[in-house]
Amino acid sequence: MFPPELQPRSFRPYISTSVSAPSFNGVGGDAYPSPNSASSVYAAAGSSSSRSSTSRSLLKGSRFSPSTFAHNARIALALVPCAAFLLDLGGTPVLATLTLGLMIAYILDSLNFKPGSFFAVWFSLIAAQIAFFFSSSLLLSTFNSVSLGLLASFACALTNFLIGVWVSLQFKWIQIEYPTIVLALERLLFACVPILASSIFAWATVSAVGMVNAAYYLMAFNCVFYWIFSIPRVSSFKMKQEVSYHGGEVPDESLILGQLDSCLHTLNLLFFPLLFHIASHYSILFSSAASICDLFLLFFVPFLFQLYASTRGALRWLTKNDRQLHSIRLVNGAIALLVVVLCLEVRVVFHSFGRYIQVPPPFNYLLVTISMLGGAAAAGAYALGMVSDAFGSTVFTSLSVLVSAAGAIVVGFPVLFIPLPSVAGFYLARFFTKKSLSSYFAFVVLGSLMVTWFVMHNYWDLNIWMAGMSLKSFCKLIVGSVILAMAVPGLALLPPKLHVLMEACLVSHALLLCYVENRFFNYSNVYYYGMEDDVMYPSYMVMMTTFFGLALVRRLSVDNRIGPKAVWILTCLYCSKLAMLVMASKAVLWVSAVLLLAVSPPLLLYKDKSRTASKMKPWQAYAHGGVVALAVWFCRETIFEALQWWNGRPPSDGLLLGTCILLVGLACVPIVALHFSHAMSAKRCLLLVVATGVLFILMQPPIPMSWTYSSDIIKAARQSSDDISIYGFIASKPSWPAWLLIAAILLTLAAIASILPIKYIVELRTFYSIAVGIALGVYISAEYFLQTAMLHLLIVITMVCTSVFVVFTHFPSASSTKLLPWVFALLVALFPVTYLLEGQVRNNKSLLGDGGVGDLEVEDNKLATLLAVEGARTSLLGLYAAIFMLIALEIKFELASLLREKVTERGGLRHSQSGQNGTASVPPRLRFMQMRRASAVPTFTIKRMAAEGAWMPAVGNVATIMCFAICLILNVNLTGGSNRAIFFLAPILLLLNQDSDFVAGFGDKQRYFPVTVAISGYLVLTALYGIWEDVWHGNPGWSLEIGGHDWFFGVKNLALLILTFPSHILFNRFVWSYTRRNDSTPLLTIPLNIPSIIITDVLKVKILGLLGIIYSLAQYLISRQQHITGLKYI
Repeated sequence: MFPPELQPRSFRPYISTSVSAPSFNGVGGDAYPSPNSASSVYAAAGSSSSRSSTSRSLLKGSRFSPSTFAHNARIALALVPCAAFLLDLGGTPVLATLTLGLMIAYILDSLNFKPGSFFAVWFSLIAAQIAFFFSSSLLLSTFNSVSLGLLASFACALTNFLIGVWVSLQFKWIQIEYPTIVLALERLLFACVPILASSIFAWATVSAVGMVNAAYYLMAFNCVFYWIFSIPRVSSFKMKQEVSYHGGEVPDESLILGQLDSCLHTLNLLFFPLLFHIASHYSILFSSAASICDLFLLFFVPFLFQLYASTRGALRWLTKNDRQLHSIRLVNGAIALLVVVLCLEVRVVFHSFGRYIQVPPPFNYLLVTISMLGGAAAAGAYALGMVSDAFGSTVFTSLSVLVSAAGAIVVGFPVLFIPLPSVAGFYLARFFTKKSLSSYFAFVVLGSLMVTWFVMHNYWDLNIWMAGMSLKSFCKLIVGSVILAMAVPGLALLPPKLHVLMEACLVSHALLLCYVENRFFNYSNVYYYGMEDDVMYPSYMVMMTTFFGLALVRRLSVDNRIGPKAVWILTCLYCSKLAMLVMASKAVLWVSAVLLLAVSPPLLLYKDKSRTASKMKPWQAYAHGGVVALAVWFCRETIFEALQWWNGRPPSDGLLLGTCILLVGLACVPIVALHFSHAMSAKRCLLLVVATGVLFILMQPPIPMSWTYSSDIIKAARQSSDDISIYGFIASKPSWPAWLLIAAILLTLAAIASILPIKYIVELRTFYSIAVGIALGVYISAEYFLQTAMLHLLIVITMVCTSVFVVFTHFPSASSTKLLPWVFALLVALFPVTYLLEGQVRNNKSLLGDGGVGDLEVEDNKLATLLAVEGARTSLLGLYAAIFMLIALEIKFELASLLREKVTERGGLRHSQSGQNGTASVPPRLRFMQMRRASAVPTFTIKRMAAEGAWMPAVGNVATIMCFAICLILNVNLTGGSNRAIFFLAPILLLLNQDSDFVAGFGDKQRYFPVTVAISGYLVLTALYGIWEDVWHGNPGWSLEIGGHDWFFGVKNLALLILTFPSHILFNRFVWSYTRRNDSTPLLTIPLNIPSIIITDVLKVKILGLLGIIYSLAQYLISRQQHITGLKYI
């Protein structure tokens, strides 16, 4: 039976209103409209208003409730890996198409245009599917059959469609406007995803490991997704009042899937793997007994899983009678269990473990059947709760004893000691029936003896070396691991005071597992009887044991079986195993474990949510930080190997030291972020540590030999001669200046973070600015002007002046306002002196060195000198452009801060009285500190700025204009006068300020005027120069080809250039005044720019024409918006 929302309206039951019935917007109504109201709704369905009224009526009276889709995790578990697999098949075209479309959808969603974002997502998926069809070649290369290719393409398209359906459910407006469609989409997802996802997962697995066991992979994925989706689930869009339980069960109309969907899922679970195996192995179906057993296993194993899932409601569609379901489970489960056990004997036990069966036929078949079938029957009876009474307990105990004895005889246990496994089985059955811990520990002791005998009987005398150790040592580890694993369930039932025993057992077992897997994964060789072979420990085994261990730890932690310290150690040990999959190193597992143990305590050990204050004390934070530093130092060799693996060559000492410092800083982030987020000093120190590591990685300064510690591994890696044989001898440049740059940056960060109190101590501020200037000056001189020693002094003085100006402009002192203009004047004067002196010094050196040299060598030296002078002067221009930019930015920031301070000062006068009253409540000691700090802070108020700081706007304007001019010169020298550069350089003029000397009448309203004027003026002047250059050099373009004259070319392009002037003039006037004039005036100038775009031969004239059209449209739109805003205000 379908849910009522998906039935025809005429067949929906009528539900009367009640007090508890939910209503939308507080309005009561029927749960379902009557047929008459339904007919009226259908009659009015032709108009948009009737559609919205229908949606409102559905929201008002139905059980639909717009909300967030609650099953996103289940859908993501199935569709996200499928999408990743399809992206891998499609390649770059599909990824690029999807990325572009999703970016457009994101932009539309950020603009709050929800329908546009919805359609953008769907168009992106359609375009990606088209790109996938043309790029994946499923029909041609992947499959040999056209029918298989078509089927695979249909599966990929359906997966793409289901992803779109899933995304559609995330839009709330669709839920409100189309509630019935949303319910149908949710049902469609749950009906199609398990069938399709299991097929895609099996396809991906077969692509990786082969086709031999493909049907079993499909069966496993079918079972997983059947459990996730086919177990009855409540719809996300049902109101909570309607999802109430009636008589202990959920009403059918609140479930997502109906009877037909559940029936189809059951048929898919039971028959699809079997039919797939028949279709892919039809030629060998009856070739052997194992092949026949495959057929039975592929049907009866899912059948057994289906019967177990029926305990969670999976057969709800068949019947709701609990007695009928119990009888179905009992009878069919017994038959299925018998078939599965017999098939497993043939397919697995005798096929793979026949060498360990010590009983001759036919007794071996009999005893194996008794042990396996009896064990399966006992387990099934206990799972169904059939051992609760005395008779069931007796039968269960008898089966356990019989199975234990039969199994011991099968593996060759001495007949004299057969009572030993029988007693063990008895104690195990007594533990399950009586919950006796003593019985379980007796079973552990006896089971350990049997395991020890089995290992020694079969493997102890073999002369085999595995993973770098003898088989005897490996047997000891296996026996110890099995004993620890058997002891854990019993220790988990001990009182809480004795849980430390289980924690020690779990940690010991995890250490043994890590050791064994590390040996097998990194020492993958086997030596036996003079022969040697490679055995690869599979990566999926490492992942499987890791995830199983983490799941076990989480379960025990949720049940309060283990404490936080054990969770911390076990989590770190299990997670450290994943490092083996990333880097091939024999010590990477233990190094990762040490690092995780050092880093994770702030995350795992201090979880007291009831306390709002810091959960870690300062001394604990210092201790954890020291432990982190020691752990990183202990792991330096593995870090060296990781850097060598990443770079392909041994890293330098600076890179290794920087990586260690960065790791220490990043490892301390949880301490500061989670426990000391209120301590600014901790954040500042952490910032300095991380910055130091990053700077060491980027700069890689030379490390003195006394600071380095080179172990044997590091020395062996650096003594290799491969680098010299491959790359040869490389002339190294001096790297010691990197220390100066690192020191300057760290000093600047310390000052910004207030670690250095330069804000309150003038003398320290002076020394700081001079030290930073000297460090930067020496670094620039040694790094970029090494051959011109005479200029080093001028560059150092320039950087010192810059540092002093910037620092004292930001933190002025009593006399700095009088001295800073002279510092800036010295800086401006040093610019031409340094620029001209650089070339003069090089020319003099070249002339002095030309004595006794041939003419050809003289010319070569002159050319090299000329190129060196041009390069050095270009570097000097870039340096001074950066300096003037920094000064302009600093002055702009200070002026904005002063204006904000002026506004605050005006508002603060009104609250002065309240502030005085509030000061009385401050403690005397804190009040004294405030007064002392206030006296140390430089007083640079608005009045003093008007009296002594009036030079700041003028200096800022001079710095801005010089920076802009130098950048234009660099544009000409480096790019030959690029047309695009002006659009990036003109915004520099936004740093201009209003002053009384240079830019009078310039205010905040006209801040964009210099930018637009500079762009227009630059393009006009360069266009005129281009026209004159073409005419003067006789290169008029196409006019000569048709017989024109040079002057015709010039006059034509000049006239077209003049046609672009009106748009630019009008827009620049508008940007200066923002005065609204006739709206049609800018539009009338647009046609004047069209001939300039079409006819002209000069590219800059075309750019001016396009820019004129843009200016005119922008002016029209801004004027219209101003007019509309004014009307709204009126």
